[in-house]
Order: sequence, then C-alpha cells, then structure tokens
Amino acid sequence: MLSLEEYRKLANDEIAAIPYPATPNGLYEPIAYTMDLGGKRLRPALVLMACEAMGGDVKKAVKPAVGLELFHNFTLLHDDVMDNADVRRGKPTVHRRWNDNTAILSGDAMLTMSSQYVAQVEPAVLPEMMRLFNQTAMEIYEGQQYDMDFEVRNNVTLEEYIDMIRLKTSVLIGCACKMGALIAGASEANAQALYETGLYLGLAFQLQDDVLDVWGDEATFGKAIGGDIMNNKKTFLLIGAMQKAQGDDANELRRWINNDYALRSEKVPAVTALYERLGMREAADEAIKRYDDMAFDALSKVEMSDEAREAFVQLIKGLVGRKK
Repeated sequence: MLSLEEYRKLANDEIAAIPYPATPNGLYEPIAYTMDLGGKRLRPALVLMACEAMGGDVKKAVKPAVGLELFHNFTLLHDDVMDNADVRRGKPTVHRRWNDNTAILSGDAMLTMSSQYVAQVEPAVLPEMMRLFNQTAMEIYEGQQYDMDFEVRNNVTLEEYIDMIRLKTSVLIGCACKMGALIAGASEANAQALYETGLYLGLAFQLQDDVLDVWGDEATFGKAIGGDIMNNKKTFLLIGAMQKAQGDDANELRRWINNDYALRSEKVPAVTALYERLGMREAADEAIKRYDDMAFDALSKVEMSDEAREAFVQLIKGLVGRKK
C-alpha cells in the first residue's frame, strides 16, 4: 500500500497534466484556477486507496479518481455562487475573481470533464461505474436542494440535517471508496462495505467541517471563520442551538438570526458564545465520534489485508482531529 501522500501525489500529477484547450480562455482558465487551488484531495486518494486495498492496479484508477475530484470541485464552484462565498482555500472564489456567469459555465464544463475522466475504465466495469457516478451526482443535487430549502425553514430537525449532509457530502466519499473497489474487481459485498465506510466517514467529516467553521483557525482552514453563522446556515450547531435554547438565550439567538445588518465582528463571537453555553461543541464532538465508530464497524466487514485495513484506520483517525 502507498501512503496517503503518495496517493495524493498521483492525483495531483494527473490534475497538473489536464490538457485544457487554449480557447476560449474565459471558460478554461477558471477551471485551471480552481484545480490549482489544491485541497485535501481526499476523494481521489480514497479511490486509489480502495483500489489498491482490493488488489487492483492503482494506475487504472488515476483518471477516474481525478474525474471524481473534478466533479467535487464543480459542486464547490456552484455552491460558492449559491452561498455568496468570498474565499475558497484561502483565495478568492471564482465568482468573485471573475463573475457569477463565469462560475456557472466553467462549472458546467467541469461536470462534463468529470464524466469523461470517470468513464476511462475497463469496458466490463464501465456500466456500473457510470451508474454509481450518476446516482451519486443526483443525490448530491438533492442534498443541495434540501440545504437551500432549509434556509427558509426554522423547524429543521437534526435528523433532517444529517440526511441532508449524507446526500450533499457523504455519498461522494462513499462513491470514491466503491469506485476504487469496482476498478479492482472487488466482490459486491466488499464494494458495498467500503461504500458504507466512506458514507459514515463523510458524515463525521462534514460535522467536523461545521465545527471548524466556528472554532477553526482561518489561516489553516482556508476560508473565513464564521461564514455559516453570518449566513444563518442550518448546521448541526445552529439547529441544535435552536432546539436547546430557552429564555434569554433563545431571544438572543433569534435577534442575531433576524439581524440582516449585523457586523461579523459582533455576530460571530456572540453566536459562538451561545453555542458554547448550550454545549453544542460537545454535542458535535459526540456525533463525530459516533459516525467514526460506525465507519470502523463497516470497515471491519471488508475482506482486506492487515496493511490495507491499517491504512484506512489511520485515515479515519486522522480526520477526527483535522484542522482544515
């Protein structure tokens, strides 16, 4: 088994070699800019790791892995427009550096490019790969719609939120694991158990993202801290706080939510303090631990070498305490 950094390097080398057409520059330059911003490259690394863990040839998985990363970044490009986000990975978002129309069209092109890369597999594997990819894409779109629906609802439950992030975030991580297994020719049982491992890992991953958006270090996290608070984003933290808050805490939380002109320097620390009084940091940490345990349980059902299992164990453990 290669190291996580070696899997990331394989993906990054292939990303750096993407042959963008010379024209029209206005379409392809934002794509190259987006992919050059880097990122954790977790999804392509998981495709490669799962492939090797199931006894496959990693080289055959590189292009599909990059396809999945292109798809992931396409969703971020469009999400940043919908969220009116200013910064992504420490740099201006595409719609800020260029404009909304550019972000939408370049994102559309990335979606098509992603399917072209994912399809570069053995003919026998292609139908199931595309079925999984397209199913995952539709689930992600559903998750994004739920996320937008939640913006105008004040009665969102934690159960609904967990289902939303399962669709919006977790299924892509599960897809990465299963894609690698399919490329390697793994059994359906092993491929499905790896999918579930990624699914639960994705839930823990997104909840950790919620925590980092409030308590993370901006320089390390790569985007402005408190963005979810400023946008009244229905995260695990806000939904839980809305359910728990009573009396003065409930009144204060409502005031901040209803204040469209609040300064970031005032709203973010005030709402953060409310979360801390209501024990939301601890509640989120408990949920992260619960889904990590479920990921480990799913992993235990996969038939793989001790070396491969340890690689997945270390990956899951590493995401629990991540800072970015």
